[in-house]
Amino acid sequence: MTICREKLSPKAYGKIFVLTYDRLRRYEGVWHLERQLMFPGHIFLESENEEFLSEELGKYSDTVEYQKHLIRMSQEKEMFLKRLCKEEFHLRMSKGIICKGNTQITEGPLKGLENRICRIDRHKRLAKIEMIRKPDEVRPYGKKVGIEGKSLSDVCYVTAGLEITEKIV
Repeated sequence: MTICREKLSPKAYGKIFVLTYDRLRRYEGVWHLERQLMFPGHIFLESENEEFLSEELGKYSDTVEYQKHLIRMSQEKEMFLKRLCKEEFHLRMSKGIICKGNTQITEGPLKGLENRICRIDRHKRLAKIEMIRKPDEVRPYGKKVGIEGKSLSDVCYVTAGLEITEKIV
């Protein structure tokens, strides 16, 4: 991020940031709240003038490499991430319960997004949340998806901290 601020004109970008999320990890017999990168290796640039930003970035990049690594995020994904992370670009931990097989989020930013949860790892206290849901697409609960080898434009989910405090059978 520092390199972007040093090399790019302040007129080219509005904000430079990374997205993070809270997660709980247990070590030394105690649960610790940690902040993790939501998209490792990705830096986000927000700009009012996309053409000027592209020109500025093009000055410091080989054109072929530049085209491969610079990704414009869809407006749908952008709005979803802004709703989750707010102005601090950070996704806080959520809490919930499982009642008769249905997940109910009781507090946190995931409240109201239960239908977008595609996988819950209760041991690691993490959830995979769909960023974009097509109306005709039905995604079965527990489907495994990964981001290895995919660009950010291909990613259809985010990882979020979710602690399930109770399971009612």
